[in-house]
Amino acid sequence: MFLKNLSLQNFRNYSKSEFSFSKDTTLVVGPNTAGKTNLIEAIFFLSTGKSFRTDKDEQAIRFGEEVSRISAEVNNSILLEVVIASGAMGRGANQKRYMVNGVGKKRIDFIGNLLVVLFSPLDLDMVIGSPTLRRNFLNNVLETVDIEYRRSLLEFTKALRQRNALLDRVRETGIRDEKQFEYWDNILIKTGEVITQKREELISFFNSSQKDIFDFAVIYDKSLISKARLLQYKSAELGAGVTLVGPHRDDFSVDMFNNNTKSTHDVKFFGSRGQQRLAVLQLKLFELEFVEKKLFVRPILLLDDIFSELDKEHIKLVLEMIGKQQTIITTAHKEFIPHNILANVQTISLLQ
Repeated sequence: MFLKNLSLQNFRNYSKSEFSFSKDTTLVVGPNTAGKTNLIEAIFFLSTGKSFRTDKDEQAIRFGEEVSRISAEVNNSILLEVVIASGAMGRGANQKRYMVNGVGKKRIDFIGNLLVVLFSPLDLDMVIGSPTLRRNFLNNVLETVDIEYRRSLLEFTKALRQRNALLDRVRETGIRDEKQFEYWDNILIKTGEVITQKREELISFFNSSQKDIFDFAVIYDKSLISKARLLQYKSAELGAGVTLVGPHRDDFSVDMFNNNTKSTHDVKFFGSRGQQRLAVLQLKLFELEFVEKKLFVRPILLLDDIFSELDKEHIKLVLEMIGKQQTIITTAHKEFIPHNILANVQTISLLQ
């Protein structure tokens, strides 16, 4: 997979800019606030149809403008475009349009035309942060490779929203329409089973793969959804006003091995900061391998300004990922990149 060029119009700090990339490695250098992460975010948008920084698309539109456009050429033959329009355009809510070679697509069909794996400072807190970060990681990997997962997650999310609205209504009125609950329950159970199965397969891949960076076991803490479990939590849900079981409550832990006690311990609580980051590096490497295994294409690696967050040994491990796929690196510190690598990269310099 090869990202040939990128065009930005009214995206974040970019008014109108164009970039071309090497088939091998491109280094984007610039001071903080120059727009390095914005450039990476734009590429991520073209891959996933969404931002990794915000849930509010309007924030990506340049201040004072109403429409933002991101477009790129992939593999010399595929033209991708995302258009983001603010609510000020007259339709109320923000609008997004996805196009492949000029033809409009739904997000579910847009994903997969540009395969990327992103490694950013936000990822370094994956194993110690909230369960949402870990669920997002699983979702990003599986949405990239599996359209059935994308469909199931979309349907599950919509049904969950409707069911939670019903629960809120019951709290307000005291009236419960069991037929309505049965309808949404059936959708949640059907799609939830698919989501759980796909997540189990991914975690099994993690656990069965050779771990060259850091040895661990991923423990899947799944929240199964069934009629029996929904009935079990029926009273508690009325008090909470939200659905308490299902894959939206999933989590996983990364457990390292203690050879002395022949036991495992959660890296989140018992690992050093260095061990926690090694675990994340290993998971990111597995993400690359999993996408390639499923789609037979090596995804593009995006390394967004992570070198200032890592020590020399970690930087060395990250740089070992370069050369196996197209890689785009952003940094404010060019000196972090070894001279032998600098000699063979294309450099883009951003000014503040």
